[in-house]
Amino acid sequence: MFKKTPAERLLLHFANLMVIVFILLPVAAVFIGAIQSEKTLQADTRRLLPLEVTFDNFAVILSRGEQKGRIFEQVTYLPDNIKSFYTALANSTIVAVSVTFLTLLFGSLSAYTIARQRYRWTLFLLQANIVARFVPVIVLMIPLYVVMRAMGQLNSLTGVIIAETGFLLPYAILILAPYFDTIPTDLEEAARIDGCTRLGAFVKIVLPLATPALAACGVIMFIVSWHELLIPLILNARPAFMTLPVVIASLVGDVHVFFNLMMAICLLALAPTVILVALLQKYIVEGLAAGAVKG
Repeated sequence: MFKKTPAERLLLHFANLMVIVFILLPVAAVFIGAIQSEKTLQADTRRLLPLEVTFDNFAVILSRGEQKGRIFEQVTYLPDNIKSFYTALANSTIVAVSVTFLTLLFGSLSAYTIARQRYRWTLFLLQANIVARFVPVIVLMIPLYVVMRAMGQLNSLTGVIIAETGFLLPYAILILAPYFDTIPTDLEEAARIDGCTRLGAFVKIVLPLATPALAACGVIMFIVSWHELLIPLILNARPAFMTLPVVIASLVGDVHVFFNLMMAICLLALAPTVILVALLQKYIVEGLAAGAVKG
């Protein structure tokens, strides 16, 4: 490994710092907007720090509009979807957890098949999935809507789960297949000699060894599904089936945009994914880097 000079290390640290600032700057802007009133936010758009700090935006959301607080006392209209925050939170949780479980279930089986059974058709399907990912998702929304309507899955969480699982499954396969390929086949053969079937060896030997990759893949699938807007927006029109991204998008009205409430909901929606990444950070880094350091 080449030894870096002090100038190169300094440049590398500076580049890392710029990347961190680039990522955290929008979050900081959302946080600053969420802790001030609409009037204060629009009074001076160039001010970095707010003149006053308030948590009434969070109080309105968490109380479903019942506790308006000081900054909303004279407001005559609040979006009805504010009252659906907890319903949307539950819907997002159900969809994200279900999609994560299904993508890990089918993705691990498919990735294991590709890694162990080098058939020509499996590699062809893998390449076809990679090429299909270049197609913009918006192009597929009309066919997706027609198919889900024919299946009777409009205005239901089941339809959203099926659609998101189908879109995310190729990504799960691409993440898991290289990791399964690094696991020695000798371990599986030893387990099969002891009486395990191929499925038994996969469940008892391969999956425990692939825990870092499964954790990394699961977190990525959860985050993508949690923040998905287009599919729930197209398939669900009823408030009872809205997810958090759809509720956030509904705050953009024809006459007025509730910037502060939007920013407050964004922070609340961001919290579960931040906590999940913080708890599984070790496995995420190990799983994503394993393919590059093993074998």
